[in-house]
Order: sequence, then C-alpha cells, then structure tokens
Amino acid sequence: MVKNCFIATCMAAAASAACAQGVTLSGVADAAARHVRNEGRGSVSSLASGANATSRIVVRGQEDLGGGLSAGFHLEHGLLLDSGAQAAGNRFWDRRSTVSLSGKSFGELRAGRDYIPSYLNWGRFDPFAYVGAASSSSLISVTPVGPIRAAYGPGADHALTRANNTVQWWLPAGWGGLEGQVLAGAGEGGTAATGGHKVIGARLGYASGPLVVSAATTRVENDLTAGAHLSDHALGGSWDFGVARVSAAVRRFDIADARQTNLLLGVRVPIGPWELKASWNRANLAGRVGATSIDANDATLIGLGAVYSFSKRTALYATLAHISNDGAAAFTVPGGPAGMAGGGTSRGAEIGLRHNF
Repeated sequence: MVKNCFIATCMAAAASAACAQGVTLSGVADAAARHVRNEGRGSVSSLASGANATSRIVVRGQEDLGGGLSAGFHLEHGLLLDSGAQAAGNRFWDRRSTVSLSGKSFGELRAGRDYIPSYLNWGRFDPFAYVGAASSSSLISVTPVGPIRAAYGPGADHALTRANNTVQWWLPAGWGGLEGQVLAGAGEGGTAATGGHKVIGARLGYASGPLVVSAATTRVENDLTAGAHLSDHALGGSWDFGVARVSAAVRRFDIADARQTNLLLGVRVPIGPWELKASWNRANLAGRVGATSIDANDATLIGLGAVYSFSKRTALYATLAHISNDGAAAFTVPGGPAGMAGGGTSRGAEIGLRHNF
C-alpha cells in the first residue's frame, strides 16, 4: 500500500511538472484498406497505415525563459497502425527528434534529426501530403537506376526527406511574409547505409494571403558520391482562389551525368465537410549512370481523392492512383506485388479512417 501510494505520488508530481513546462502528447491514428495491381504481377490487398496522414506519436514541450526567449523539444515517432510495429526499423524517434531555442528577434535555433529544406518545399505543394496511394513520393525513390539510387544505393538510409545530426536556423515570424531556414548536417564518419550523409541546405519563401511561393536547395555527400554530390533543388507555389487551391512545383536531382526532374500540379477543392483533390506528377530521367542510359525511363502518376471530415479530428477518405511507366522505369503504387517489369502500369485504390488526438 505504501509502495503504491509512493508510485502514485511520483506520477502526479511528474504530470504536474510536465504541465508546468508545457509538455503535450498528441498524434495521428490512420489506417486504410488498400488494393494495388501491378501489370504482369497480379494484385495485393492490404491494410495500410498512414494513407491520409502518417500514423505517429508526438511528445513536445516548451518553456518560457523570459525576455522573449523560449526553449523546446519535439520528439516524433512513426508507427505502423496495421501491425503495431515502429515505422523505421531500430530508430524510435524516426520522424523528428530536436531541441531548440527560440526568440522573437532571431527566430529559432534547432538541433537534431529533422526534415531537409527541399522536402519541406516540395511536400507542402502535394495535395496528398506525400502519403498514401497517390503520394508524389512514389516517383521519388532509390529503386530505379538514376541519380537518387547513385547517391544512396538501393537500400540505404537516405536523406530524401530527413537528415541526421543537423543544426538549423529558422527565420523569425513577422518579416513581412518571408519564411525560411538554413540547415547543416554532419556525416560523422558514417556511410550512406547508416545515414552518414553530409547535408547542407536552405529554403526561402513568401507566404501572405492566398499566395505561397518558395525555393529550396539541398546538397548531399556520402561514401557513394565519390567526391561529387547530389543536388536536390525544389521550387513551388500555390494560390488560393477560395473555391480551390491550385499548386505547382518542380524538384530536380543531379549527380555527375544523371538527373531526374519531377513535376507536380495539384488542386484541392473544399465543399462543406468535403475536400476533393487531384494531382498530376511526372518523373523525367535523363543522362547516364555509368554506362547505362536512363533517357527513356520516365513515369506519370495521376491521383484523385476525397476526404470527408466528421469533425476537426476525424475524417473518412478515399484515393485512386494510376502510374504509367516508360522504358525501363518501374515506379509503383506502394503496397503492390514486387517485380513489375519496366514500362508497366500500377493502379491503386484505398479507403481509410484518420483520427487526430
């Protein structure tokens, strides 16, 4: 009895301290029934996690230090809702793990694992938020022979979305709509397979009223780039017409004689509790990787979706996706059977439920 009272007292004290420091627990639970058919390989039906928003647990906190200063942390863990497994192997806080110092005059200094500027600048213009059957991420992959695979290898811990060991400076709010960041990440003697990438990047944009426009660049070096580097540039913009928000973006990857250019056009249409959305994506590969020409290896992705919001926290959604490949390209909708031949088509459909907490 005494032991139980002691434990209860400690838990209450910890909760009180957490509240005093502004610590919060939040996250997303998202699961969808998905069916994907790849030409010549049949189909697979599955329960997919995070098809409208990535399933995750977030712990964050902020402390007011006075004089306009505040300190904070952000820990974010991705999980696979269909199996209960963590999303990234042995890495627990895979999505973000940072500590920061903020001030109204200088912005924010942030350190830890976080998103790279080029991804942030690309993902914000994808109507499907870079997840699900129609995600633009389906055409940004280490699978095909091209500049991305040349820099990261087929199964590496890549930095297409996030980078380890980073320090950043984020511009303060209130600069007339200007926004941006500067990021540097150390390889720390690691390899591409272990996430040991040297990363340097920056982003600058303008967001005011219906207009958003921004540009970003990221440079990556590791043991596979052999003294060269992968350049990752992204430029995009959107305009909110009230009845619809239209977006467009371009992202280009270059290393040595190989390059990949991705184009994105998107639209989101709110109708009461509904949101209808559509996107067109194109991946164009050009040049050579060693002696292999990749000029003919292109792909197009078309996505259609609808989201019905029961409340601010809960939504039902459905998505359709179609990928057509040219040449040796074999991009696919996630969750389908492996081994599709180059030039094939991949089709997917999903319906799911997302709840924020």
